Amino acid sequence: MLNNTIKHIPKKHRFAIGALMAIMLVLFLLPSEEVKASRNIKVMQLEPGVKYELSIPDIASKVELDDTFFEADDYISHKVKRGDTLASIFKKHKLSAQTTYKVSKAGDDAKQLRRIKPGDMLYLHIDEAGQLTSLQYPLTNTETLQIALSDNQYISSVTTKNVEKIVAFGQGTIKSSFWHAGIEAGLSDNQIMELAGIFGWDIDFAQEIRNGDSFNLAYEELFVDGEFIGFGDIVAAEFVNQGDTFTAIQYTDGNYYTPEGRSMRKSFLRAPINFKYYVSSNFNPKRFHPVQKRIKPHRGVDYAAPIGTPVVASGDGKVIEAGYNRFNGNYVFIQHGEKYTTKYLHFKRKAVKKGQWVKQGQTIGYLGRSGMVTGAHLHYEFLVNGVHRNPRTVELPKAKPIKASEKDEFLLLARKQQDLLNNNKRIMLAMQ
Repeated sequence: MLNNTIKHIPKKHRFAIGALMAIMLVLFLLPSEEVKASRNIKVMQLEPGVKYELSIPDIASKVELDDTFFEADDYISHKVKRGDTLASIFKKHKLSAQTTYKVSKAGDDAKQLRRIKPGDMLYLHIDEAGQLTSLQYPLTNTETLQIALSDNQYISSVTTKNVEKIVAFGQGTIKSSFWHAGIEAGLSDNQIMELAGIFGWDIDFAQEIRNGDSFNLAYEELFVDGEFIGFGDIVAAEFVNQGDTFTAIQYTDGNYYTPEGRSMRKSFLRAPINFKYYVSSNFNPKRFHPVQKRIKPHRGVDYAAPIGTPVVASGDGKVIEAGYNRFNGNYVFIQHGEKYTTKYLHFKRKAVKKGQWVKQGQTIGYLGRSGMVTGAHLHYEFLVNGVHRNPRTVELPKAKPIKASEKDEFLLLARKQQDLLNNNKRIMLAMQ
């Protein structure tokens, strides 16, 4: 709720508030040892309210550009309309076909003018003689294509603005659902999914979330010229699930690790489907089959979801079966090394073929109701040495630790990021 409130404060006051929060954090922070400089500082050691420059051109591509991106009184602005081409735009502004040709051949960067689309903005500088001297084409909120006249020829280049980032915090307690708690904490849809993804190897978000569970995270907010353009990475997060606390720290390689340096990424996901969907039938060796009307072991877990919902491979492996029969419907079996096998049944359609290698998280099919079923769902099985095990409780292979050569650096970083999370909790408690 605090995060939502801050976002409604005028932007010119937000950094002042950030600075005040930084002072409060310093009062709470009691470092146990002197901090030494390391290569982690540039990316990871962030203080609330402080701006950091970072070039991230792809982040801003998701942000809609406005007409004021490029401000210059002597430039003519043109908003691209349906059916517009570079030639038609130039003709409208009384520029010759020869100019159009020269601009289009101004270098590899100029090729991006072939992909202009409705809503894009072009800015043209035309001198008194009617000659185009400069063209500006904002590609994103951080990148601009520039074409300039030099020695009677046009030269293209792309300039990139710096992205500033500050650390923001989110915190929530689950009352009805994890999704609603994330929204109330001011997180975006993507951030909620990212948070679930970080802890998805340890927690089954479709079945194991309870009222009273909580989360606490530090994440980046990105700015260009003082304007908010989107969210960056989650740099540290904590999730309390049924009394167990899980903590994840992002390292410079972009991956997440426990504070002790073990990778959060396990060999298998707990569930091969989005956490928003629910378990309709659990692993049960004495289950009464609803169609066959007899006791028949249910050797997997069923997830109910809309037809067409993507289903992903729970681990890296090779597709050993991808077919159809009247019981399983469309199905996919994956072998993971010598010890593990996973099975996915009742697809509407498959997205992989027998013999294909797949990566963890790769879509392998789409949920359906094919085969002997009473309704749309995914049936998921997990086998260890050929024996069915409960996918939700089976002990998964341990995560690989961080490299020994980088462990000292990581442990230093982990302590600092945990301090950020702990101080955020203290501030929130103090403000209640």
